[in-house]
Amino acid sequence: MKDNDNEKLLKKSNNEVKKRHYNKKRNYDVDKVNKKEDSIVEKNHVNDNKSDIEKINIPTKSTNFFKRNKQGIYSFLITFTLCLLIFGIFYNYYIKNLVIETTKLEKDVTVTDKGIADAVEKVYDSVVVVETYVKDRAYSSGTGFVFKTDDKYGYIITNYHVIDNANSVKVTFTNNETIDATIVGSDEYADIAVLAVDKDDVILVAETGSSDDMRIGDTTFAVGAPIDSSIYSWSVTRGILSGKNRLVEVNDSSSSFIMQVLQTDTAINSGNSGGPLCNSNGEVIGVTNMKLASSQIEGMGFAIPIEEAIKYANSIITGKEISRPYIGVSIYDANSYFSKDTGVYIEYVEKGGAADKAGLQKGDKIIKVNDVKVSNTSYFRYELYKYNVGDKINITVERDGKEKTFKVTLGTSNDLS
Repeated sequence: MKDNDNEKLLKKSNNEVKKRHYNKKRNYDVDKVNKKEDSIVEKNHVNDNKSDIEKINIPTKSTNFFKRNKQGIYSFLITFTLCLLIFGIFYNYYIKNLVIETTKLEKDVTVTDKGIADAVEKVYDSVVVVETYVKDRAYSSGTGFVFKTDDKYGYIITNYHVIDNANSVKVTFTNNETIDATIVGSDEYADIAVLAVDKDDVILVAETGSSDDMRIGDTTFAVGAPIDSSIYSWSVTRGILSGKNRLVEVNDSSSSFIMQVLQTDTAINSGNSGGPLCNSNGEVIGVTNMKLASSQIEGMGFAIPIEEAIKYANSIITGKEISRPYIGVSIYDANSYFSKDTGVYIEYVEKGGAADKAGLQKGDKIIKVNDVKVSNTSYFRYELYKYNVGDKINITVERDGKEKTFKVTLGTSNDLS
């Protein structure tokens, strides 16, 4: 019985110890939890405080920055707005118009080009239709133009080959008035002739320009009476200057020679001969006189430079003799008899002439005039006519297989009379 009581007492004592131990542990866990919660609360409180500070400080700094720089920001905005406004005005009134102006310039040249009407008007009424007669019968027709006047007469330039063989000449002006014209004179090798009419009959005198100032590709135009003058009189054709200083061989029934001329693709037809070739200002820069005609050739017309034409025309008007060097030989082309040979052979030497005095002989083959080689009679004449009567030149010939050079003093055909 006593033992049982002791045992109960011991159990009770153990239970109390356990209970105290549990309570202590429980209190410890609660304290730990409480501390953790306090720590979390404190941390959250700190974060809340930090967030509040951030929420308070950020707008405060921005507001202060705006207040401190308010004047600068306004100035920047005003300046930026003014720049945009100025650029808009500049673009609208300058760049935009500049593009439009450039487009218009190209349009004027390529699309809305009004042509050369103003230039044509400056020369048109100076142009005449030239009709020649042999024994009172119509023989040929061509073109001419009034290039000068004096107190009594108006002077018309045309080509020598237009009036060659004519007994009389009539000219028709743009007002359809036909009058008689006088042949003042002509020169075959220059292919220039001068006609005279009463000054009162002249409608307009053409302005002359300079062929030397012309550039390849410059605009040219011609006025003439091609084919049938009763239908196509005063036709205007347009082109460009295709070349200068062209050496073109001219052949007629009696001789052949070289002419130095302007080349143009301006249409030049039969009947245009003697008419003006003009620049884009309406100034005459040449006298149309020939073209290359072939089924394989197009647009190759030629004109005598106006400087040369006027020089010969004035000599004709003043009565000054146009003389060319003469050496007193009869010549022929080597290829006239020998197909593979080239050069100029002397067929006959006039006694007492310049060639005879220098020692040239029949059968000599002329090779050079001074230092320039000549391949045929045309080029020989061309080189010879570069010099004046009285000049001394060297003529190199081939004789008996050897070359010999002779000094020749150039004379005239009158020296033998």
